[in-house]
Amino acid sequence: MKIKSLYICVNDMERAINFYTSFFEKKPIKNDPIYSIFDVDGFRFGLFAYQKMKESHTFGSNCLPSIEVDNIETLKRKIEKLEICFPLTKIDNNYVVEFIDSEGNHIELTTKVEESD
Repeated sequence: MKIKSLYICVNDMERAINFYTSFFEKKPIKNDPIYSIFDVDGFRFGLFAYQKMKESHTFGSNCLPSIEVDNIETLKRKIEKLEICFPLTKIDNNYVVEFIDSEGNHIELTTKVEESD
């Protein structure tokens, strides 16, 4: 088995696209009012406008996408202006932090501990 994609629910597609365009530093490969997609190194990260499909959703930490970056400097740069809900913590051989995106979803950002850390 292989997991190649996931989606998160959003209240405001335009706001979410703007947030993730800035965060991923790339534009979506599909920009749609109901379902938009970012290609993150071959992984499809989707944004779903659940209200337009008359679905309900609870925001928060019920699903925690985990995004890995190359190093601690990149991780720190990415979280500079974000709302943190779990502080930057060294856990085993990783640094881990959680932030809240523009729609209220909790997202994990992680990077490997380098030997000099």
